[in-house]
Amino acid sequence: MSLFPWKMGRPLVWDATCVDTLAPSHLPSSSCCAGSAAAAAENLKRRKYNNLVGSYIFEPFGVETLGSWSPNAHKLYLSKRLVDTSRDPRAGFYFGQKISIAIQRGNAASLLGTLPVDSDVEEFFDAIF
Repeated sequence: MSLFPWKMGRPLVWDATCVDTLAPSHLPSSSCCAGSAAAAAENLKRRKYNNLVGSYIFEPFGVETLGSWSPNAHKLYLSKRLVDTSRDPRAGFYFGQKISIAIQRGNAASLLGTLPVDSDVEEFFDAIF
C-alpha cells in the first residue's frame, strides 16, 4: 500500500502475481497474445479484492514467467507518480529491473526445485551447456 494518496485522496494497494505462460490452461490465449495470461490473472485479483474499491485504489500487477507484462502492469510501471514521489528520474527503470530480476529468480528456483535433493547441480549444468 502506498503511504501517500495515489488518486482522489485514496492510497494505492497493488498485488503482484506471476503466472506460468506455458501452463496448459493459459496456452490457448498466451500462444496468440503476449501478456494475456497475466491479464487473466489480474482479472481474478480484481474479483478477489473487489471489496477494497471504495477505500483504496486497487491495481493488480500481472507478469508472466516468460517475461510478458499485462497492459495494466505497463500502465502502473509507466506512471509518472513513481518519478514524482521518489524525485529520481530513474525510479521507473529501477522498478522494471527489480520486477525482471524477481521473475528470473523465480524461474531459477522453479527449475532447481525439480532436481533431486541429493543431485549434483554441476552435472545438471554440464548437460545443458
